[in-house]
Amino acid sequence: MQESGAADGVHGLVVDGLVVDGLVVDGLVHAYAAEPVLADISFALPAGRVGAIVGPSGCGKSTLLALVGGLLTPARGRIAGAFRRPAFVFQDPCLLPWRTARDNIAFGLKALPLGRAERQRRADALREAVGLTAADGDKHPQALSGGMRQRVALARALAIEPDLLLLDEPFAALDVGLRRQMQTLVRRLIDARGLTTLLVTHDLAEAVRMADRIVVLSARPATVAAVREVTLPAAGRHDGAVHAEVSRLVADPAVARALAIDDTAVDLV
Repeated sequence: MQESGAADGVHGLVVDGLVVDGLVVDGLVHAYAAEPVLADISFALPAGRVGAIVGPSGCGKSTLLALVGGLLTPARGRIAGAFRRPAFVFQDPCLLPWRTARDNIAFGLKALPLGRAERQRRADALREAVGLTAADGDKHPQALSGGMRQRVALARALAIEPDLLLLDEPFAALDVGLRRQMQTLVRRLIDARGLTTLLVTHDLAEAVRMADRIVVLSARPATVAAVREVTLPAAGRHDGAVHAEVSRLVADPAVARALAIDDTAVDLV
């Protein structure tokens, strides 16, 4: 890959494989056995920005996220970025049921050269940051609501101080009101840390609420059908503004074709 230009919103990213700043996905191809999943996926995301991947069900969005996070190896192409500590948050919080919420948050810190007291201090700070009380920290996962478990999973991811946050539909199982709360909370925490983030979602409105750049995939084998910027300020993404932005995207022929949607088939909320 040659040096990325300003048209991508990324300046001087990659020269001869040396990454200066941000994330670049270049010519990515992947298959499961003989079944192609991703075909020539390329896009860029500047450091400190939030990107969203949307596309039809089963098109390979989660596979793409797993490739970016190093959980899978692509058949062809490359992922470039100066990221050394990615962290995932999945739809299933994947908490250890025999550990308290506090100990689940601190679990990833065991891999770092930190004493128990420092691990607990960091865990308590993150517990508080995601809106859980000290009493919540003493509870086991089965005693927490779904939203509280997802807050624990988010705090666990942030506890290791990642430089790349990967979100795989983390709010899909939550009700609408709680989903909105979590979207606002996560975006606030991301902005406070200047954290480069890539979100997978099936919900175009969620992509607009959370992301600065939306990568739209086609049906499998997926290609990049469109890359669109969200120019709304993060603090101004109220319902009306989100409705208007989703309507604008739905009216975009490339987006509409990729998502196979029409004027009556889109949930604007």
